[in-house]
This record gives sequence, structure tokens and C-alpha cells, in this order.
Amino acid sequence: MNKKVGAGVLTSVMALGVLAGCGGGGTGAGEQKDAQGGAASGGTTELRLYTYGTEQAYNWSQTVAAYEKQNPGIKVNVIGLSDKGDTQEALKKLDLAAASGEAMDVLMFSDAASYSQRVALGMVAPMDDYIAKDGFKVTEDYKVDTKINGKYYALPGKFNPWYVLLNKNMLDEAGLKVPTDWTWDDFMDYAKKMTKGEGANKVYGTYFHGPQNGGWVEYAKLALENQADNPDFIKADGSSNLDNPLFKKSLEIRLKMEKQDQSATPYTDMLSQKLNYRTQFFNQKAAMIAIGSWMNSELGGTDQVPLNFNIAVAPFPKNNAGDQGGYSPVATDYVSVAASSKHKDEAYKFIRWYTTEGQLVQGKNVPAWSKVKQEDMSKIIDTILSGTKNPEKVDKASLISVLGASKSGTIVPPATYQAEINKMVNEEFEKMVLGKQDLDTTVKAAQDRINSIIASNKK
Repeated sequence: MNKKVGAGVLTSVMALGVLAGCGGGGTGAGEQKDAQGGAASGGTTELRLYTYGTEQAYNWSQTVAAYEKQNPGIKVNVIGLSDKGDTQEALKKLDLAAASGEAMDVLMFSDAASYSQRVALGMVAPMDDYIAKDGFKVTEDYKVDTKINGKYYALPGKFNPWYVLLNKNMLDEAGLKVPTDWTWDDFMDYAKKMTKGEGANKVYGTYFHGPQNGGWVEYAKLALENQADNPDFIKADGSSNLDNPLFKKSLEIRLKMEKQDQSATPYTDMLSQKLNYRTQFFNQKAAMIAIGSWMNSELGGTDQVPLNFNIAVAPFPKNNAGDQGGYSPVATDYVSVAASSKHKDEAYKFIRWYTTEGQLVQGKNVPAWSKVKQEDMSKIIDTILSGTKNPEKVDKASLISVLGASKSGTIVPPATYQAEINKMVNEEFEKMVLGKQDLDTTVKAAQDRINSIIASNKK
């Protein structure tokens, strides 16, 4: 573990523990069955699963019931950390629960930085012995490699490549076709053509939900993320990737769309009004959004966010027309055994099931499990969309085409100090977009700061 970053986060977690002692505990604190760390009465073993995933988005009741039916004597208690599925809120509550000494068995992380940081803190247990005993290779059984520092601390759940959701009604009104192969220049052109209105009634061509608070940094590296190799702020060898011209291009896209074309929702509006990508898109305040395909389970509309128009799906844009397409950021859930768990064997067994067969039972996401055949994709999508209010309003053919062609570039194992890098890029981006420094100054400052961060973490 890096001592500098680990100590900083650990201090925060310990501080949360003090607050917990004063404030009466975090989420799930009152739900512990006994003092044995999860063993319920009658000889039943209780597994406590901490997750940001809501019932609506993850179908926990059905999923857990299926597992408990197959495994008598096991009870899975789902501890929801955010009613809204807010990953940052959930992470804070997870740290609070850990600092409070709550019984934990299975932990779910929504991004690589959060996952790697908790690995560095010793919060999760390695799975290598279990994987070796089961006789499979993660890189063969899953589409996402979760290895950190030569060990596996998680197995991946869903496989959610990013794509572009489009308001098909607005697309038709502007006389535009659903893109099947396009570039960021095309994306910007579409956004300009679909921007209309003024003031409170203005509809923007697109909405970017970040970066903010050190998260959602995908929106600060748009042109980097469609690459087969080195799609992140740091390279696989641990050196900076911010001297890559595509980092500067990523910032140029954001700057041009907001300041020059005025086709993207202002960053200040996102922050001051606490905007959300779901409501911006479904309330038709933005004609299209680049977002992760975790949205599949909501595309047809929900009780909370209804759908009143037709939706089409386009692939994540390329940089140049001649580039190979399909590459995009990929989101997954990192599902880990808690280091403090008193039921590690049972926790691992549940995780292995959940990240394979359990994904099909859950029926909410395309699995990262590579054993799912391509020809089964249509059935999976039907199952996912059937849980929405108006699946008929979704252009299923475009959705299946995009998901089928999507692929992850070479995944760079996240540094244990990834969150520190993300926060720094966020800070420099914010200075630029708020007019406090120009593009070249932003790029140079980010390059200098990332090199300093890398150097300090090698000590």
C-alpha cells in the first residue's frame, strides 16, 4: 500500500468512525443479527452484501432468492447504501460502516479507483487461492481483468460499455440519421444541429455529467477512451499519459461545445443546479448523452423517470473516420470479499455465482461473464427492457448492434492513488472551463501535477 495515500484515506475513514460513535452508526448498523459478524439464528449463515445498487436497478430480491434456493443455509442480507444509486454517497457510507466495525462479507465497488483504493487500505481480501482451486482464468472467463499488483481482489459483475443515447424524435426533427459509425466531429455537429431555444426553455445538444468532485472523469478524457491501448491518464507502465495529444483534444471538445458552439449544458449549471444525466435526458433538456450502458435497465422509462419519446443508440465516437470502432470506456461492478468477513468461503462462492449465472438471473445488465454467447444478446436485452415501462419506444436493433460491437481497450490496472490523479484532473479542468486558465496552461499544469503525484507515490 502506498503510505502517503493510504494514510490519508485511512485518516478519513478513522474520522468517520469517530463520527459514527457520535452519530449512532451508518447504513445497516441496526440490522446486525448478532455479535458473530453475520451468523443468523438456527445455524444459517448470513452474508452481508454492501452495495450502491438499488432494488430497481439490480433486482436484488429475485437474485438473492434464487441463490438462497440453490444454497440452503445461506441468507444474503443486502445493505443498500444509497436510495438513489449515488456511488459517491454509497462510498462514504461504506467507509463509515467499515470504520464503525460493522459485519461485512461482500462489497461492491462501482469504479476502478474506488476498488483499488480499498485494496490499498486492506479492506478487501485476495481471491487468488479460490480462483486457483476453481480452476479458471479471470481473463478467459470474464471480459474485464480486475488484477491489481498481481492479485485478484474482485470479480466483475456487469459489462457496461459506454454509448450515446439519442432522442430519436429530436433526431428526426433535425433531419439526422441514427449514427452507426461516427467521430467526435460528427458528434459535435449533431449537437449543434439539435440545440434549440433560449433561456429556461433551451434544449442543449448534449449534457456532460462531469468531471465533478473527483468523479465522472470519463468526461475529461473523451478522445483518449476510444483507444485500444493506454486509454487512461496513466499508462500501463505507471507513467503519465497526459502528454498524449488526445488528452488535449478531449479538453478541446469540452471547451468548444460549451463556450463556442454553446451546444452543451454549461458546467456551472451542472454544479449549481446539481443536475443529473437521467433527468436532463428523459426530461428532454438534452438531445443526447454519452453514458454507460448501465442505463439499459432504464431505457424504456421507469416510474421515477418516465419515457415520453423514442430512443436510439449510437456507438461511442471515434477520433478519426479511419480508426477502428467499438472501443469505449467500460464500467463494471468490482465484487469483493471483505477482509473482515468471518465467512470468506461462503462470500467467495456467492460472488462467483453472482458474477456468472447470477447475472442472468438478475436480468438487469449485460454480464462481464464471457461464457454468455453473442446470439443470446437479444434475449438478454429483451429481458432487461421488459422491466421498463415502454420498451417499444427503444430502438432495440441499434442497442444490440452497439453492445455487440463494443469492446474494452487494454485495461490499465488502476494505481492505488488513482483517486488522487482523478481529483487533480478535475481541478485543472474546472479552472479551464470556468475561465480561470486557458487550454494550454491547463494541459501543462495537469502534466506537471501528475508527474509530481507519480513521483511522490514511488517514495
